[in-house]
Amino acid sequence: MEKDLSNYRKSYEKHELLIKDVPKNPMELFQKWFHDVDEFFTQDETNAMTVSTIGLDGFPKNRVVLLKRFTYEGFIFYTNYNSEKGKAIAKNPNVCLSFFWHGAERQIIIKGQAEKIAENLSDGYFESRPRGSQLGAIVSNQSDVIESRDIIEKRLLKLEKEFEGKEITRPANWGGYIVKPLEIEFWQGRPNRLHDRIRYKLDADYNWVIDRLSP
Repeated sequence: MEKDLSNYRKSYEKHELLIKDVPKNPMELFQKWFHDVDEFFTQDETNAMTVSTIGLDGFPKNRVVLLKRFTYEGFIFYTNYNSEKGKAIAKNPNVCLSFFWHGAERQIIIKGQAEKIAENLSDGYFESRPRGSQLGAIVSNQSDVIESRDIIEKRLLKLEKEFEGKEITRPANWGGYIVKPLEIEFWQGRPNRLHDRIRYKLDADYNWVIDRLSP
């Protein structure tokens, strides 16, 4: 099983990130980077992000989810509120989001606080989902232990018959969170591991303080 990974290296040489070139608001830079990756690096799933929470067992846990919207206020994703991540957020809303776009040699790390979005917004997004995804949100008691996949598939078949020709409404335990950022770090890979790191940090007066961090 042992494998030596010490010679696994890549030189990052595509871009640079200088303080003189960044906007005052980090969401503007996020929008630009997101657009650039979405347009020029199609091999990346641009809206895939890692959500890190502190679990009820005291351990941090990461998982990849899909970003569904971002505004000047924050970053929105959807999940089952009774899932492991939902329970973790209910106890401790401090979370971390991260994006790694290997094609562009860029990473963004976001510290912030998660809170549920308005129910009508969750309703609107749920209505826009494919019917199969709507049923999937009802079928799965996310993070619960199950004996086999067969149980889930049987539940789905039963629900498909139950809702045939009917509108599917959003279950109360499923909806969106918005993560309101307190700190956003932009990482741009550079040669010789001298990467560019620019951090935006929200101060007590809700102004963004911009610093360059040592690589």
